[in-house]
Amino acid sequence: MIEIKKTDAEWRARLSPLAYDVTRNRGTERPFTHDDFPQTPGSFHCTCCGAPLFDQADKFDAGCGWPSFTRPAGADAPVGESLDLTHGMRRTEVHCTRCGAHLGHVFPDGPAPTGLRYCINGVALDFREDGNT
Repeated sequence: MIEIKKTDAEWRARLSPLAYDVTRNRGTERPFTHDDFPQTPGSFHCTCCGAPLFDQADKFDAGCGWPSFTRPAGADAPVGESLDLTHGMRRTEVHCTRCGAHLGHVFPDGPAPTGLRYCINGVALDFREDGNT
């Protein structure tokens, strides 16, 4: 159940045009536009609501051009999945269950320990170094 609800005008006022398109309209940013995230210990939070979604320790370079993770930050991380049949493909969409933000997709071609690749739009994430929650 989505906990945080805002009007379209409120989301537009809070987000950049690209972040709005990606998170509220299920858009996708160009690949290799967010390869500048710090490599220091920390976590990645939903840019819309601030919920912690992924940990730096689970981030890896998939070579696909988007930040990739092997798993959500924990069992209580508000990362949900749904079937996406757009663009003539069958994919699993990933979204923030707290605010409904579209984050990206998850694919079964990742490394150990999960074998999953959470391919996430960088514009949907805010990085926070450990100790700066």
